[in-house]
Amino acid sequence: MTNGSTTPRNPWDELPIRDELRGQSPYGAPQLDVPVRLNTNENPYPLPEALVDRIAERVREAARGLNRYPDRDAVELRTELARYLSRTAGHPVGRANVWAANGSNEVLQQLLQTFGGPGRTAIGFEPSYSMHALISRGTGTGWISGPRNDDFTVDVAAARAAIAEHRPEVVFITSPNNPTGTAVESDTVLALYEAAQAAGPSIVVVDEAYGEFSHRPSLLPLIEGRRNLVVSRTMSKAFGAAGLRLGYLAADPAVVDAVQLVRLPYHLSSVTQATALAALEHTDTLLGYVAQLKSERDRLVAELRATGYEVTDSDANFVQFGRFDDSHAVWQRILDKGVLVRDNGVPGWLRVTAGTPAENDAFLDAVRELKKEHDA
Repeated sequence: MTNGSTTPRNPWDELPIRDELRGQSPYGAPQLDVPVRLNTNENPYPLPEALVDRIAERVREAARGLNRYPDRDAVELRTELARYLSRTAGHPVGRANVWAANGSNEVLQQLLQTFGGPGRTAIGFEPSYSMHALISRGTGTGWISGPRNDDFTVDVAAARAAIAEHRPEVVFITSPNNPTGTAVESDTVLALYEAAQAAGPSIVVVDEAYGEFSHRPSLLPLIEGRRNLVVSRTMSKAFGAAGLRLGYLAADPAVVDAVQLVRLPYHLSSVTQATALAALEHTDTLLGYVAQLKSERDRLVAELRATGYEVTDSDANFVQFGRFDDSHAVWQRILDKGVLVRDNGVPGWLRVTAGTPAENDAFLDAVRELKKEHDA
């Protein structure tokens, strides 16, 4: 069916979609069949066989009870997540401080459903994780793009002024930041938290999806005595479990209680809980892979700089590099050499995930070749 015009019609145009969603694009990254894929910040190491076997055991046990609903409060899982955080993040927390959901994105969605919504706003400091804005809009929460400095650190004075002006109900601080890899100093978090409480009070969410890869300690200890401060984490990155879809937060118990007002009934399946518990039993092995990736990340930074590229300091498992007059054209030229990296839309920059040594060698060979071609 046509309308007599040569202009393609958006299939959504005649649907009663909310105005704030019109013109938006779904989140996603290209998944192309190429030899080396370094575009989605996945952990490149498959789970060890001992863990795969333990997952099978736990899932088999859980399968015997699949005729019943799962533990809706995920008591055992939250207890083990609290134990993991207490051991690795430098601050003791208990089960009452922890909540878990289907990936950190559902954690963020539940926070926005609880503390955001129609007539309320959230602020983030861009470029940053694009899902903060997308989930905000999806929950009817207004979105405010806050400022960063030229080196991608948060402009504290400008951020405080924006919080005072807009009085957002939710403030996002991403450390390490995606896509830049930039870490946030604790003094910056405290300054923005104080500004948010003076203007609000507001919920301040520190997104530590890549926290285990940082050179710096976790910001988790800052939740002590700060009821409106939340730290979110994921098992997708450090645990090498992107396919599991398990995220969690740590906060004052009052926040944990509040988000349960919007959680779907029995939102975490028995299989998900069993798999996550198995992974937590193998924390030391999995964090060994993290140490290898941190070393590879630092190698990428050093080699890219030695080749003549500009590189943002990285505390994550990825590296932002540039600068390019046409970053998408460079992205395509790297792809033509069999390596897929990420064009995040940050003008002049691209992002590469730290992979295995062999994958990183292939990437470095590709960008060295491009550099030679450019300089010839």
